[in-house]
Amino acid sequence: MRAGWTEPTRSLPLTWGRYEDRYLWGLVLILSGAIGLQASNTYTNFFLLQGATVFVVGWSIMPSRGWRRILVIAPATGQLWLLLTGPLSVWTLVVPYLAWLLVRHRPLRSYLTVLFPIANGIVLPRFFVEYSGMLPALVISLAVLAASAWIARLLASTAAPRTLPSSSQNG
Repeated sequence: MRAGWTEPTRSLPLTWGRYEDRYLWGLVLILSGAIGLQASNTYTNFFLLQGATVFVVGWSIMPSRGWRRILVIAPATGQLWLLLTGPLSVWTLVVPYLAWLLVRHRPLRSYLTVLFPIANGIVLPRFFVEYSGMLPALVISLAVLAASAWIARLLASTAAPRTLPSSSQNG
């Protein structure tokens, strides 16, 4: 990691709250909202609304530029509802992962890590087809997403590659 590197979102002026609180609570609400919505069934429809609401609030309070937070809410929430179809839909987790990279202000080189969730979405449905396999599929997918996010952070914290001087600068 580059010495002196800090999270890009840490330097943003916040209108309310502290960075650490908003980051932690945003992450907790995103995860708990997603889990709550996935825990619903035909007898517990309340969890659908409750989970989606908590999920949206989580994205809304993450420390980031406002337009980034607003832009990710609809696609990420729509993806959350798509997961209700079962393990064959884990490929859709690419959507909230891309949202995470956008909200965390990751540089373009960090977006290479989207290949891990894509691979996860291709491999897991070969092992988990029925909805009964959704819990292990989600646990594995969450581990892949977390590892991908840490690798993206590592890529963001490394120095940008140096460009070679062009021939017009040499002459």
